[in-house]
Amino acid sequence: MSPQSRKLFALTVAALGVVYGDIGTSPLYAVNEIFFGHTHVARSPEAIFGAISLIFWALTLIISIKYIIFVLRADYDSEGGVFALFGLLQKYKGKLIAVISTLLLFAAGLLYGDGIITPAISVLSAVEGLRIVTASFDPYILPITLAILTGLFIIQHKGTAKIGRMFGPVIAVWFLTLGCLGMRQILFEPAILQAANPLHALRFLTGHSLREIFQVLGSVILVVTGGEALYADLGHFGSKPIRVGWFSLAYPALLLNYLGQGAYLLGTHVVPHGNVFYALAPDWFLIPLVILATSATIIASQALISGAFSLTAQGMSLNLFPHFKIMHTHREYEGQIYIPLVNWMLFLGCASLVLVFRSSTNFAAAYGMAVSGVMLLTSLALALLAVKQWRWPIGKTLMLFGLFISIDTGFLSAASLKILHGGWIPLFIGLGILAVMFTWRWGRREISHTYRKLATMTLADLIALRRQDPRSLPISLMIMTRGHIETPADKIPSLQLFLENYKLLADDIVFVHVDYLHTPSCRGNRHVIVSYSPQPDTYGIYSITLSYGFMEKPDIETTLKNLYVKGELPLRHPPDDWLIQVVHERLMRPVDYKLWKKLKYYVFYILHKNADRTYRFFGLGNEIPLTMDVVRVKVK
Repeated sequence: MSPQSRKLFALTVAALGVVYGDIGTSPLYAVNEIFFGHTHVARSPEAIFGAISLIFWALTLIISIKYIIFVLRADYDSEGGVFALFGLLQKYKGKLIAVISTLLLFAAGLLYGDGIITPAISVLSAVEGLRIVTASFDPYILPITLAILTGLFIIQHKGTAKIGRMFGPVIAVWFLTLGCLGMRQILFEPAILQAANPLHALRFLTGHSLREIFQVLGSVILVVTGGEALYADLGHFGSKPIRVGWFSLAYPALLLNYLGQGAYLLGTHVVPHGNVFYALAPDWFLIPLVILATSATIIASQALISGAFSLTAQGMSLNLFPHFKIMHTHREYEGQIYIPLVNWMLFLGCASLVLVFRSSTNFAAAYGMAVSGVMLLTSLALALLAVKQWRWPIGKTLMLFGLFISIDTGFLSAASLKILHGGWIPLFIGLGILAVMFTWRWGRREISHTYRKLATMTLADLIALRRQDPRSLPISLMIMTRGHIETPADKIPSLQLFLENYKLLADDIVFVHVDYLHTPSCRGNRHVIVSYSPQPDTYGIYSITLSYGFMEKPDIETTLKNLYVKGELPLRHPPDDWLIQVVHERLMRPVDYKLWKKLKYYVFYILHKNADRTYRFFGLGNEIPLTMDVVRVKVK
C-alpha cells in the first residue's frame, strides 16, 4: 500500500469515528418511532414496505446524492458548514443573497440546538437496551446516561484526531454489526427487498391522510440526522475520506439494517418493549450489542460536538461571536480545535434535556426540527451557488435543487407538528444564538464609533511631531489598530494614550491591523507593509496589515518576528526591546436607555465581560511585553 493510500485509509477510519457516528446510530430509534412511538403506524405489510421504502430513498436522495455528491463540492478552501456557505455567498450582492445569508446564521444556531439534542438522545436510546435484558436496570438508565455524557465531554480536549483513532475502529465494527444483523433478517424475509422500489413510498404517501403522512415523515427525518454534521466536519478530514467511508461501509450497512428491521416486522414476531433494533439480535448477543451500541452512541455525539467547535471558530473570525479561548489539538490540521466554553455549555444542555425528557421516545418529539430546517436552508444556499458560482443554467438548477428543496420542505412541515411537544427547543436555541450574533455585531460597531470620536491625532500629526522633537524611547513600539492606517489624515487613538502615559514616542512605531477575510485561509500575500520614514536612519514609522482567513488562528508575535528576521521590517531594535500597545475596553453602564436597548446592552455586556482578551486571541504577550490602556466606552 502506497503512503497516499495508507493516509487515505487512516483518515477514512478516523472519519468513521467522528463524521458518521450520528447517522450511524439512527437505527436504534428511527423505525421504533414509526411503529411503536408517537407516530404508531399500524403494522401492516403495506405500511412496512412504505415506511422502509421512505427510509431507503431518504438516505439515498438526501445523504448519498445531495450531501455526498453536491454539498461537499461547496467547500470553501476545504472547509464546510453553514458559515462556509455564508462566506461563499458574500462574494455576491442582492436582496435574495442577503436574506439567505441571514437565514444561514439562523441555521448555525439550529445546529447548536442539534448538537445539544443529538448526544442526549443517542446515548439514552442505547442505554435503554438494558431494559430489554432485565427490568431491574430501569432505575439506573438515567444515571448511566449522564455518566457516559460526562465522560464524553471530559475527553474532548484530546482532539478529534485522537478521538477518531480511538473510535474509528469501534464504529467500523458497529457498521459491520448493523449490516450483519440486517442481512440475517433479510435472509428470513427476502420479500422486504421490494422496499427498494420507490412506488411503495409513493403509495404510502398517497394512501394516508396528510396528518399521518406528516407524522411518518417526522420520524423518517431521524434517519438522515447527521448529514449536516458530515458537511460541518469537512475541514477535519477532507471530502475524499468522507465519501470513501460512506459508500464503502456506512451506506450499505445502514440500508441492510433498515431493510432487516422491516423484514423482522413482516414476520409475526413479538417486539420486546417496542424496540425493533434490539429484537434483531439473538439472545446470546443482546448484552454485547447493548455495550457496542452504547459505544457507538458516544461516537455519534462526537460529530455534532466537533462541528460546534468548528462553527464557533468560524463565527469568531467573522466577528459574529466574542473571542473565546481556543485550543488547537493537531499540528497538521488547523481545523481540529477544542473550545472549553462551548464544550461545557453543550454538556449542560445535554444533561438538562436528559433529566427533562427521560426517554428516547419523548426526545424524538424534540428531534428533527433543527435538522430539517438546516437541510432546507442548505439546499436554498446551494441552489444560489449553483447559479452564481458553478454557472449552472437556471433550468438545470431548478430541476435538481427543486427536488431537494421539495423534500426538505416536506420534512420541515412534518417536523413543525412537533413544535409544541419539544420541537420549540432547537428553535429557541437557534433564535438565541442568532440574537447573540446580532447583538455582538451591534456592540462592536458602537465601540468602533466611539474610538473614531476619541481620536484627534492623525498620521500627519505624528510625522510632524517626530520632526519637531527628535527625543524618543529606545524601544520599537507595536500599536494594534482597529482599522487600516493608510493616509496622513487617518486618526490614531491608541497613540494618544501612549503619549499621555510615557510623554515620549518610541524610536520605531509600527501600526498593526488584522484583516479577517471571508475566506477560510489567506490565499495571497498575508502582509502588506507601508513605510512612512523619510530615511531609515532617522525614525521608523510603519503600517502593517496582516490578513487571516476565518479558519486560521493568528499568531502576530511570531509573524512580526519573522518579518524582522527576513529584513522586511527594518526596525532598529531586536524583539527583546519591543513593546506592544493594546487597548482594553471598559463598558460604561447606561442610565437613559429604554427597556429594549438596555436589555441589548446587558447581553452585550455579559458577552464582552466573558470574552477572551483580544491580545490572547491574537497571540500577543507571550514573549514581547504588553502595555495595556483602559478606555471607557459607552455603547449608544
